[in-house]
Amino acid sequence: MKKLQPSDQLTNAQVKTGLHLILKDGLATETMSTLTAGTFLVAIALYMGASNVQIGILAALPTFTNIFQLVSVWLVQRFNNRRAITVIGALCARIPLLVIGTLPLLFSASASVSALICILTFQCLFASIAGGSWNSWMRDLIPQQILGSYFSHRSRLMQILNVTLSLLIAMTIDYIKEHYPAHEITAYCCMFIISGATGLWGVYALARTPEPKSKPIHDNIIKLFSKPLTVPNFRKLLVFNSCWIFAFNLVTPFFSVYMMKTLGLPLVYVISLNIVSQLSSITSIKLWGRCSDRFSNKTIIRICAPVYIGCVMAWSVIGIMSTAVLFPLLVIMHILMGASNAGITLALQNIGLKLAPAEEGIVYLVSKNIVTAVFSATAPLAGGLLADFFTSHFVIDLFGRGQWNLLFMTGAAVGVLSLKLLRTVQENGERDKKLLVAELQHTFKKKVRNRHHLPLLRRWLNLRTAIVFKKGFSLDFDNLIQFKGWDSDKLKS
Repeated sequence: MKKLQPSDQLTNAQVKTGLHLILKDGLATETMSTLTAGTFLVAIALYMGASNVQIGILAALPTFTNIFQLVSVWLVQRFNNRRAITVIGALCARIPLLVIGTLPLLFSASASVSALICILTFQCLFASIAGGSWNSWMRDLIPQQILGSYFSHRSRLMQILNVTLSLLIAMTIDYIKEHYPAHEITAYCCMFIISGATGLWGVYALARTPEPKSKPIHDNIIKLFSKPLTVPNFRKLLVFNSCWIFAFNLVTPFFSVYMMKTLGLPLVYVISLNIVSQLSSITSIKLWGRCSDRFSNKTIIRICAPVYIGCVMAWSVIGIMSTAVLFPLLVIMHILMGASNAGITLALQNIGLKLAPAEEGIVYLVSKNIVTAVFSATAPLAGGLLADFFTSHFVIDLFGRGQWNLLFMTGAAVGVLSLKLLRTVQENGERDKKLLVAELQHTFKKKVRNRHHLPLLRRWLNLRTAIVFKKGFSLDFDNLIQFKGWDSDKLKS
């Protein structure tokens, strides 16, 4: 435990070592998340015979357990040792993944789903506690001068790994399902065991990462985090944010279920569509960032939210489409959903910062996260119950593909309601959305005309690929500093 004690002051070499180790943990965490969350988790649960309600519970766990970040704040207040809290929490969160890999060998199919939910609840709870202290630790460890550049580089490496690993695993699972169906559950078990082992490697990297000592917290936690609820305009933002996140999570976790169970798409197709959405989000986020500076965040939401709601409504009628147009339409929908969701997420984050007092920004944002976590967690549960209700109580085969379309239309209706609540939120510098639409049209036309940028983009992608794959994910931070053009002197604490 003594080795996990924080240091009064970090040297430049210690900071560079810490940045190197955080990159390693980021890649380990991304590997773990890719193998055991999202579409792959849905596929595993469906194979075990999970119901729609159980799928909703699995989708709700990561967000619902965010309320336990309060426990993390209390532990930091009590012990003032963020590295020890993060390492112990991460260790308790990643060992259960190894246990899940043995479930099919110990339980029947129905019992395995219940055991899966129980163990993942334990895993998400401790991951939430570790995440709360990790955020505070990283804020003090990483120099402010390179904070944005460092995390953007770390995120790019993680996204490249996510895309590559997702496609590889999806093709492997589909191949096993087609040629060796009896071994499909063995493949799922191996995925959890590999993710758990990789996660433990990330814990080892965290344990070696230095921590600067922080100032102890003395304020009453309940009083500290209830203060934002007394500010009228911020409270209105919480109401809108909660309603929107409920609409979003009411239907989003079931897109993959719908594509695999009802449309009958192979897993590799579903993963590919999710990657398309992710790439659309990545490429559009820079544009939304510029628009956030020039226009208001409310304007971005008023542009992006109707686009996302329109895509949700399109899910209601996609079942009647012919096979020839089904997949191209799904690609277009995922591009639009990825780009619009990126704008909404960025705008909600920025407007929260904008409405919070400068000296209490972290408290306001954590309070917002805890409040919205409740709605984010209950939405998938409500979605699963509604899906089962519509299936058992409605005999009208609307649009030819069962009753999923009723769930999607319900989600779209709640989204429209949330936009009504957005009008009550006040933001300084709000501008007419027509100006932003004109700006987006101008930017799009300019991109189309400047086709000579395509070779430059191709060279940039080749450079990234060479860095990641030819060097085997080289994480030498001295080379990274030279590549990014960071000044070593700026790393000093």
